[in-house]
Amino acid sequence: MFEFVDLFAGVGGFHAALKRLGGTGVQAAEIDRHASAVYQANWGLAPVRDVRTLAADPAALVPEHDVLVGGFPCQPFSKSGRQLGMAEERGTLVHDIVAILAARRPPVIMLENVRNIAGPRQRVVWEAVRSMLRETGYLIADEPLIFSPHLLPPELGGAPQVRERAYILGVYVGRAHAMRETNIEHVLRNEPYGGWDPQNWSLEDHVLLPEQRGDGHRATRLDASEESWINTWNGFLAHIGAEAKLPGFPLWEFEWKARRSTLAGLPDWKADFVRKNHDFYVEHRPQIDAWRRQFPQVSRFPTSRRKFEWQAQNSDRDLWKLLIQFRPSGIRVKRPTYAPALVAMAQTPIFGPRRRRLTPEETARLQGFDPASFTFAGQRPLLSYKQMGNAVNVGTAQFVFAKYVERNEAHIRRAGPGGERVVRAVESHWAPRGLAAPSS
Repeated sequence: MFEFVDLFAGVGGFHAALKRLGGTGVQAAEIDRHASAVYQANWGLAPVRDVRTLAADPAALVPEHDVLVGGFPCQPFSKSGRQLGMAEERGTLVHDIVAILAARRPPVIMLENVRNIAGPRQRVVWEAVRSMLRETGYLIADEPLIFSPHLLPPELGGAPQVRERAYILGVYVGRAHAMRETNIEHVLRNEPYGGWDPQNWSLEDHVLLPEQRGDGHRATRLDASEESWINTWNGFLAHIGAEAKLPGFPLWEFEWKARRSTLAGLPDWKADFVRKNHDFYVEHRPQIDAWRRQFPQVSRFPTSRRKFEWQAQNSDRDLWKLLIQFRPSGIRVKRPTYAPALVAMAQTPIFGPRRRRLTPEETARLQGFDPASFTFAGQRPLLSYKQMGNAVNVGTAQFVFAKYVERNEAHIRRAGPGGERVVRAVESHWAPRGLAAPSS
């Protein structure tokens, strides 16, 4: 059995993953009091409030441990944020992680963030993070490992959610070695694993729970406006006809009659969208005009609900059979195989066949938590949705960590008694779950 410290712990995605692999949490840190309460209710460990407090004197405040994990704040690096990286205060929390590592030197580390941390706009940030970890003595690949739960089959901990995340894994080898050995091959590629086909996912089979009566899931219900938006665009699909090809670009209903002269001064990307939408309207003018006569309310919808994006390929053109997401960028429709990434904002997917949003418990299943044991401790659903949008996916974290330990067994054993404990625990806790042991 090995011991781990869980920083930026949320509700315990990393805790669940490492516990399944034989780990015991000895310390956690989480600044959000609601998430902290859920963490304590599930794992029996009360998180301290602020990582910065621990980093001020880690030798005294952080217990010895074998593994350090943390889903450090992603907003400074996310495409949905301002992408200020290290310039934003939350981005500097990486320095606090490094301070703890320098003092305690756990044999293995695993950090998680949005994929964009290694994107073009954050390149300098990623290089700084990588350099700090190497200077502290950790063997770090040139690029973070990118992986998503929908690429794993269910028996290996996968889940029907597209959630590409960057995983930063390292083993303590000392500064000289870490600075010298940098050409490190990842244990996984960002592609379906073991011949799995992600189109085999089914939200109905793998995520949805039996319907409950009463007011228990009031937050999942659609209001009259939301049903009107869906029915109106369903009417559009009916009018346009099954033979008409739906484009890959978003449809902007309010731009369908735009004059070409209005393109002057628009950014190139927007002018291109407007031009494509105008051409689409001209091609289908009779059907679209008939639809507008039947559904005149579309002109009164909020702008974001006058935008429509079809990503359901050759599915039946009935929104009530598909997965729907109300996004700031418009109404997006997908096949009900796997869901888009959960986010902390109010974009919980709507499962058309049941005419409701996913429940908080169902979003927990998307994140790999065990519905038989995980609890939200009676909190408001909106808090639960937010926490699942911020959570580390349990199955992915477990699989990536086990693969990393298997591939780097020699380095980890040489890191000391703690490394030996990590290797032995993963070896003994992986196969008994009825799975094939991770292989290279």
